[in-house]
Amino acid sequence: MIKISAVIITYNEEEHLEKCLSSISGIVDDIVVVDSFSSDRTIDICKAFDVRVVTQSFLGYKEQKNFAISQAKYDYILSLDGDEALSERLQKSILKVKSNWVYDGYYCSRLNNYCGQWIKHSDWYPDKKLRLFKKNKGEWKGINPHDSYKLFNNSKSGKLKGDLLHWIYRDYDEHKQKVETFSTISAQAYFNLGIKSSIFKTLFRSSWAFFKAYFLRLGFLDGTNGWRICKQTFNGTYLKYYKLRQHWNDTSS
Repeated sequence: MIKISAVIITYNEEEHLEKCLSSISGIVDDIVVVDSFSSDRTIDICKAFDVRVVTQSFLGYKEQKNFAISQAKYDYILSLDGDEALSERLQKSILKVKSNWVYDGYYCSRLNNYCGQWIKHSDWYPDKKLRLFKKNKGEWKGINPHDSYKLFNNSKSGKLKGDLLHWIYRDYDEHKQKVETFSTISAQAYFNLGIKSSIFKTLFRSSWAFFKAYFLRLGFLDGTNGWRICKQTFNGTYLKYYKLRQHWNDTSS
């Protein structure tokens, strides 16, 4: 049977971290928490579990997660955020894989809890994530803050049964604030990569994002919260490209 290291990056994760750690206790064989100087009870919660805590200034989402992998004791990695937890079915799937590891990495579906409601549609479900993998078979990539783990070419992936539970926002105001913050980070990252924007791209990309999430992916079936989610999908895309245009305008003025 293989041994798995769980790696978790944290910053002020006291609200959900206990659920996260409880869900992997007895499932993994090593837990590493890479913390960015939390000022809440995050470290105290870690002390109640068999956890190794490594303190590291925040390097960026994908950079921090790649650093966390380097701190793992074993070659098989389960990568989580502090506001995520394994469902019972996903726990059983991982235990089964430990006895019969076949692929280089395994995907699972992430189920998001939004303002107390589990969201089953729009772009939020099944929200496929690759979180269980063999070290050195891939790396965290993407444009911050929207990182994802990518296997290298010629690697093979499988699918785990069960959901990765994710508590994403407590209320609508928190969602709006995060959209504002993430759009700023994304715009800067796009600018650094030389990606440009336009009025057409700003309006088209944001409108398409809403249409796809609300109609094609049935976001309307999640009721009022489905509408709110898809509305912020529009806003986040609009703000990202609007702020990106501002970056380019500032450089040419």
